[in-house]
Amino acid sequence: MGVEGGMKCVKYLLFFFNFIFWLCGLAMIVVGVLVQVAINNTIVINNVSASSVPIVIIVVGVIVFFIAFFGCCGAWKESYCMVTMFSILLSLIIIIEIGAAIAGYVFRGKLTDIVHDSLNDMVNRYSNGSKEFQEAVDKLQTDLKCCGMNSSADWRGTFGTGADVPDSCCVTVTNNCGKGAMLNPGKVHITGCEALVEEMLKKNTLWIIIAALVIAFLQVSGNHNKAYTSIHILGSEGALIVEPCFTHVCFVVFQIMGIIFACMLMRGIRSGYEVM
Repeated sequence: MGVEGGMKCVKYLLFFFNFIFWLCGLAMIVVGVLVQVAINNTIVINNVSASSVPIVIIVVGVIVFFIAFFGCCGAWKESYCMVTMFSILLSLIIIIEIGAAIAGYVFRGKLTDIVHDSLNDMVNRYSNGSKEFQEAVDKLQTDLKCCGMNSSADWRGTFGTGADVPDSCCVTVTNNCGKGAMLNPGKVHITGCEALVEEMLKKNTLWIIIAALVIAFLQVSGNHNKAYTSIHILGSEGALIVEPCFTHVCFVVFQIMGIIFACMLMRGIRSGYEVM
C-alpha cells in the first residue's frame, strides 16, 4: 500500500529535490572534466596535487549522481530498500566531504608553490626534455606571451650559449629568432610565465566558483549540498571567495536533515503510516 497524507508530501518533496541533486551531480562531473582538461593542457603543471582536486570533483559527482538515482527511484517507487540505500550513501557522502574539505584546505595554500616548482622544473628540463615537453613549453610561452619563470634571464645557463632563449619567447616567432635574443631585449617577451600561469589557473576556477554558487543555492533549497565543499575550496584559491566556516556546518546540518526526511519516508513505507 502506498503512503498517504503527509508522507505522500514527503515522498514528492524527496523526489523533486533528488532530481535537482541528480542535475547537480551531473554538473559536478562536467565541471571536474573541464578543469582537468585545463590542467592537462598545461602539461608543465604536472604536480599530483594540482590534478587531484578535479579528480575528486569528478568522483564525488559520480557518487552524487548515483545517490540521487537511488533517492529519486526510491521515493517514486516507494521502495524501502532503495530509500534505505539512499540514506546510507547520503551518510557516506558527508564523510567524503569532510575528507575533501581537508584535502582542499591543504591544496588552497599550495597553488603558488606548485606553479613555482613546475615552472622552475620547466626551465631546467627544457634542453634535455622530450619533443612533446618542449612543444608544450613553447605553446605555453606563445599563448601567454611570456618567457621563462620570472623573465627571459631564467634561460641563461640552461639553454643555448647563455644569450639564447627558446624561439617561443620571441615577440615575433620565427625560426632561430631566439639565438642571442637576450642581447636585444626588444625581441623577446619581458614578462615571466609564473604570474601568468597562476592567473590562468585562477581564471579556470571561475567555472568551479559559478558551479559552486548554483549548486549551493539549489541544494540549500532542497536541504542538500553534496559536493559544494570540495568545489568551493578549489574555487576559493587566491581569496577569490571568502566563506565563513559556519556555512559549511550549516550545509552538513542540511544533509542530516535530508537523511531524516529519508528515514521518515522509510518509516511511512514500512508501516503504511498515514498523516491526516
